[in-house]
Amino acid sequence: MNMRKNTSEIIRILSEMYPEAECSLDFESPFQLLIAVILSAQTTDKRVNMVTPALFGKYPTAAELAAADGTDVEKILHSLGFFRSKAANIIACAKAIRERFGGEVPDNMADLTSLAGVGRKTANIILGDVFGLPSYVCDTHVIRISGRLGWTNSKNPDIVERDLRAIIPLEHSTKMCHRIVHFGRDVCDARRPRCEICELQSYCEYYFERG
Repeated sequence: MNMRKNTSEIIRILSEMYPEAECSLDFESPFQLLIAVILSAQTTDKRVNMVTPALFGKYPTAAELAAADGTDVEKILHSLGFFRSKAANIIACAKAIRERFGGEVPDNMADLTSLAGVGRKTANIILGDVFGLPSYVCDTHVIRISGRLGWTNSKNPDIVERDLRAIIPLEHSTKMCHRIVHFGRDVCDARRPRCEICELQSYCEYYFERG
């Protein structure tokens, strides 16, 4: 397969399928998006969106969350997995933003990943969706589908990010990752991919290997 040609065709097809693809987390500020993404680890965006109205209703800014009582935040997050560690992380993150960055979410990878609970995936979401910078968000959908398409041989998110940077043009990166997530939810399921209706059949190594 011609990887470069295939990539451009896949970008075109997914762009037509999901022209308005965007982050599915609800937020009203860069800080709220950052907190929502931290909370989304090992749970669904839908579940996070059920919790954040109460959280942001009470603690809408970094200064307010930094001063929050941990037990109260844990109660709000109780329906999420790992709610205790998530509560500790988002309060620590809020304190760092208040004390080190003047209450503003930083705009670079190094500063973002220095915050509690923030890895490259979370940082890339902020860089792309808040600051409009090229970003390669490697969540479980992106990792799975990139492997099936033959874009990567790894399941390590850092390696997958490196591989995607080599083949997906910068100008498509942020939207493309959102489109892959939507495609993963709608068509390319982890356990039961709907290959029979998939518009990427002709470019998919997994489909041909599956027979």
